Amino acid sequence: MAGVTAVELSCAELSVREVNAALRDLPDGAAVRITEPRGRHNLAVGLSNRLDITIAGNAGYFIGGLCDGPDIVVDGFVGWSVGENLMSGAIRVRGNASECAGASARGGLIVIEGDASSRAGISLKGGTIAIAGDAGHMSGFMAQAGTILIGGDAAESLGDSLYETVIYVGGKIRSLGADARVEELGRDDVRRVRELASAAGFAHITAEDVTRVASAKNLYRFDALKDQRY
Repeated sequence: MAGVTAVELSCAELSVREVNAALRDLPDGAAVRITEPRGRHNLAVGLSNRLDITIAGNAGYFIGGLCDGPDIVVDGFVGWSVGENLMSGAIRVRGNASECAGASARGGLIVIEGDASSRAGISLKGGTIAIAGDAGHMSGFMAQAGTILIGGDAAESLGDSLYETVIYVGGKIRSLGADARVEELGRDDVRRVRELASAAGFAHITAEDVTRVASAKNLYRFDALKDQRY
């Protein structure tokens, strides 16, 4: 496209620090292809410019962490904590994600086209996570705000110590965590799931058939009088 800056950065030639420095110096709207990542950690972190980034292969920990703007596509698997503390923008993983995907994300959209390991969406603070396949145990642990969509099955202790995050599950739930409960699916839920599935490109999810999991709100407050010991 005319006027668009197109850049290729090779992890075989540059260190992670050099790749990230080059990304920070690019103008908004630039298109970047990062080649030969070979499982490198901390790629494309701490960015606030509006970039279109493709990581051509499997990547390691904290991909796209602390970002506030770029759109990132990973053509492969990722390690722990993809999109940790994401503020805005989007991250799409065209494979599986290891533990703690989207940890503490405050905004933006994280799409995982495969499965996610344990604690996906841990301490989520407003971001949106869409997982096409299954999610591991304790997904949504202590999630405070935002939305999690799981297209497949959810493992043990889903939504343990959940606050205001809502979790939608297309498959089976092995067990719920402390203070999580299944609630009736409403019209707004169906609309939200339909919109999110469309944004994620998940044609296999039927919005009317998902299970809504939210907080029972029994752990919201510590009752000092009730728990006082004499």
